[in-house]
Amino acid sequence: MSNCTTQIARVTATRRRREAAFDWQQNLPKQWRRLVIAPLLIERFRDYEMAAERLIGRDEDEQPCYYSSRFVVTDMRSDDDEEFYQVAAYAEALTAWRMRDGRWLIHRLISREGERGNGFYRFGDRMPR
Repeated sequence: MSNCTTQIARVTATRRRREAAFDWQQNLPKQWRRLVIAPLLIERFRDYEMAAERLIGRDEDEQPCYYSSRFVVTDMRSDDDEEFYQVAAYAEALTAWRMRDGRWLIHRLISREGERGNGFYRFGDRMPR
């Protein structure tokens, strides 16, 4: 095995360990866990201009089976008009899992002014965007 191939194999193994450590089942109700397709690969996309990221999990056929997106909108606040600090004015987290019957189980959580909101579940025909 050449050095280049060895390096690629190490990078791939490291990436797989990181992805395996990722809890893609977070917020997935226990009664639905056996009915969803587990991702074998998770791709992460980050936005560097704001606090936002998107993850897409893929199955053995490289089809999306997991989706997660999160973003936070911040605002500057002050208690005395002299010192300002940044707060989370609005945040949204959306997670979706493809079920074996083709539907998507979607969980959405909205938070305002730093207060954690109530999440809710729904079914969809397509992966959220």
